[in-house]
Amino acid sequence: MRRLLYALAALAVLYFTVEGGEFGTSDLVRQRARRRALEARVSALRAEVRDLRSRKKAVQTDPETQERIAREEFGMVRGDRELLYRFTPSADSAEAADSVRTHPDRP
Repeated sequence: MRRLLYALAALAVLYFTVEGGEFGTSDLVRQRARRRALEARVSALRAEVRDLRSRKKAVQTDPETQERIAREEFGMVRGDRELLYRFTPSADSAEAADSVRTHPDRP
């Protein structure tokens, strides 16, 4: 019986050695995994920041990039090119036209 108590006490001491205290072994393993995940996220964000800085520099200084943005975003063209405009009524203007027809006394 005494040997069983010593064995249980030794197991308790061993368990407390491994898992006891403020941070046990399993806590440290989880923290290391979380640290690796956070370092990977930081690395990805740094790469994204580098990409955004290079894009910013290109937008500010590169004429080809500026021209591409002007064409794609604002519909601008360069030189003697012929322009074709297509006017289509939007949903807002169609609703406004309907409201004018139903309420002729509105200005």
